[in-house]
Amino acid sequence: MTGSLAEAQDVLAARGVELDTKTVRLIAYRYAARARLAQQVEHTVFEETVAGRRVVISSDGGRLRLREPKRGPQTKKGRRRYTGAWREPKGLIVYVVDAEGKQESCFAPFIDATLKGPDAVFVLLRLYLQRLEITRADHVLFIADGAPWIWKRVPLLVQALGLAADQVHELLDFYHAVYHLGQVATLRKDWSAKARTRWHTHQRRLLMRGEVAQVITAVRDLCRGRNSKAIRKHREYFIKNQHRMAYAQLMALKLPIGSGAIESAVRRVVNLRLKGPSLFWCRANAEAILLLRSYYKAGRWNMLKRMATSHLALLAA
Repeated sequence: MTGSLAEAQDVLAARGVELDTKTVRLIAYRYAARARLAQQVEHTVFEETVAGRRVVISSDGGRLRLREPKRGPQTKKGRRRYTGAWREPKGLIVYVVDAEGKQESCFAPFIDATLKGPDAVFVLLRLYLQRLEITRADHVLFIADGAPWIWKRVPLLVQALGLAADQVHELLDFYHAVYHLGQVATLRKDWSAKARTRWHTHQRRLLMRGEVAQVITAVRDLCRGRNSKAIRKHREYFIKNQHRMAYAQLMALKLPIGSGAIESAVRRVVNLRLKGPSLFWCRANAEAILLLRSYYKAGRWNMLKRMATSHLALLAA
């Protein structure tokens, strides 16, 4: 809930619970470890159902710094040296939208994140979707940016879950695609600002209408001159994701065309707590906070509490 252990200590003190920061830290990390363990060994389906509903699934990565041991002698004060390399925690979100494409307030989203890599986050995603009995959903939309680590795993996940082809939609985030159009226009140094805006606006409209082939042709026509190599990279982006740009079709179905939900989740879970000046995390501690923050920000703290205090977690602990 709070931005630091010191803030948590102050909140607890205001409620009449006097604990030092080390004790708060120890409780939090052990609580998270028990909850994650129960999550992995529990196999029952969730009480909530997505039968006949429209489910949106997304994944993305954030950034934080890990405190990793560094080879070499200790410092003059006898401390071990460490590196503070940036690492990418990968997160997921599963939520339900109504007939108008708005997120249903009566269905709290599922949010989770891990530092263990793309395979691990897709294992988590499969776990959540199986327990939600995703095969009973009406529509299942996978939406994300153009990261290859996401899209090469989506078909495998769909197959493993047993989803029908007419249930599933894959969509590239519209606003990421528009960003690439803006980059193409910027690379045309011989254009005026007005010409860039005119071209960008026209291509954006074509993209919205689902006329991706025309957009690719327009970008291909610009692949000449000094910046042709850079423009060609953007062209390949559109060619590679062409089948994930059915924006007109998805808008007609009143489904989202943007991945703002996962970007907001990454900001609230990762950026506002684990990313910042002079913040360096041990991997296990970062994993614990990622889990706790994910469930708290998703409005599912009571579910986490049940997992952490379940007999399975207590026996394993």
